[in-house]
This record gives sequence, structure tokens and C-alpha cells, in this order.
Amino acid sequence: MRVAVLGAGAIGAYVGAALHRAGAEVHLVARGPHLAALKAHGVRVLSPRGDFTAHPHATDDPGVVGEVDYVFLGLKAHGYASAGPLLAPLLGPDTAVVAAQNGIPWWYFHGLAGHPLENRRIEAVDPGGAVSAVLDTRRAIGCVVYCSTEIEAPGVIRHLEGTRFSIGEPAGGVSERCRALSEAMVAGGLKCPVEPNLRDDIWIKLMGNVAFNPLSALTRATMAEICAHQDTRELVATMMAETVAIARAAGSSPEMSIEKRIDGARRVGHHKTSMLQDLEAGKTLEIDAIIGAVVEIADLTRIPAPALRNVYAAIDLLNRTTAATVPTA
Repeated sequence: MRVAVLGAGAIGAYVGAALHRAGAEVHLVARGPHLAALKAHGVRVLSPRGDFTAHPHATDDPGVVGEVDYVFLGLKAHGYASAGPLLAPLLGPDTAVVAAQNGIPWWYFHGLAGHPLENRRIEAVDPGGAVSAVLDTRRAIGCVVYCSTEIEAPGVIRHLEGTRFSIGEPAGGVSERCRALSEAMVAGGLKCPVEPNLRDDIWIKLMGNVAFNPLSALTRATMAEICAHQDTRELVATMMAETVAIARAAGSSPEMSIEKRIDGARRVGHHKTSMLQDLEAGKTLEIDAIIGAVVEIADLTRIPAPALRNVYAAIDLLNRTTAATVPTA
């Protein structure tokens, strides 16, 4: 099995190291000091499950890698449309693209035979078809990540918790390409269930992300602080209830109670969400996939969702004003 990890950051390098440990031929595509460290010392994983070091090939040039069986996308969703030049050398006739993104994927309504919104493009995550032009939906394998990692230093990945990467076909069912990838991931020490209906998993994770990510960026608070504050906890519950209503209107049935989802976030403790980390680092916020697409699906399914709309307006303005103040040089 040949695997390229495009965007070998905290999650991508961790997955690449695990797959390499399982015997796959892995190529990490990265840049900067992180790439230099990967080339010199490999991927060093620090984990409560046991530390290890893997030495997959690392490069900033996908052209030297060539066609692979799987591309694992470790990029943020808003970087997909511009990834074409990096992706093209890696794609053969049967290459699958595993999109390990937060929120609603660009392929969401693809393959939903008989659904009223079958093959409907979601503009928030595929504006004008820019993403689907680069990432053919037929190549897509969905992936919901239940894993927390961070780059502690160049080439050093701190695994904090979770090892589950749920995968599935947009059209549903269990395919051979998903089974093969799952077996390799499991051999590398990860959990990788193949879900016949991955959209339910997408909404379960999104129940938390849609609320905690934007609220943490707006308030600069950790997940535990948001849960401990009565008013923001109630706002989280409202946003989650609206999200579940949208999911059901779109044909999914996320089977998790709001209280259980909030309690799970509370137990994570004083963790900064990825959106808050991006804000503090001066990066573009991943709002379109996490909340913008949810509001768009609310429009398509005629669900009011006032709390989601108000929070989306605030985080969108924050994203725009923050971007305007970041130096371009």
C-alpha cells in the first residue's frame, strides 16, 4: 500500500507514522522547519499509549512521490481548492482521497440516491465548484477524526487523546478500499471503523465543533470554561439542538444526547479548540466547513436556527477583521 500524506501536520504526521509502523509505504508532504526535522529524524510520537519513532519518506515535492493508492489530506478545508498542483502528481486512476476534515465535507450530498438534495453543491465548502474540480467526489473517502494531537516541536507530535478515525463511502456501504485502509490503520495501532453511514458520525462530532469552536474564538475561553459558564453552556445546548434538527431535516440521525455531548467536552478540560489556536496564531479560521455549511443546509431544509446564524455572523466578522490586520509580507 502506497500512501501520501498531503499536509503532514499534527494529525497527518501521526497517521503517517502509524501507517509506516504497520508496513505501508508512506510519503509525508510537508514544508519548513517541520519538513527539515522529518527528513533528519523522522516522526517522533509522544503518547500516553507509548512513544515511538517512524522514518517515512518526507518531501515538499509530490512529483517525486508519484501515484499512490491513498492520499490522506491533512489540510484545513479552506485549503482544498488551491491544492490541485500538489495533488495532481499523486493521483492514479484508482487513487482514493481521504479527507480528514472538520465539519461538513464538500461531497456531503454526493451519492445520496433518491434524496431531495442529491448531488447538491454546498457553496460554503465548494464555492462555485472550486473544490470538486480539484477533488473528484468519486475519489472521496470520508473521515471523522476523534483524535487530538499537536506539533510540540518540528518533527515531534504530541498525541493527547483518542485514536479513532471513522471512515466511509459517500454513497454508503462498505467498500474494499475502505476495508483495506481500515486494516492498515488498525495494524498501525489506530481505531478505524468503516461506517456504512458516515454522515451520522459527521453530525455527532459537528454537534461539538459547531458550538465550541466559534464560541472559543469569540470568547478566548477553553472548553471547560465555556461549559462552566451557565449562559454559554445554555448557548452551546441551543446550538447543538439546532444542529440536530438540521441533521434530521437533511436525512441523518445523530444518536447522542446533547447533555452527553456537552459533558464529553467538559471532561476534555482546559483545551483550546483548533479555531482558537488558529486565531492566536494569526491563521484563517475554518468557519465555512464548521458552521457556514451548517447554516447553508439550514436554509436548504428550512430550519430557522437563530442561534447558529447569530454566532456565524459574529465569527465571520471576526475572521474578516482579523485577516485584514495580518501583515501580508
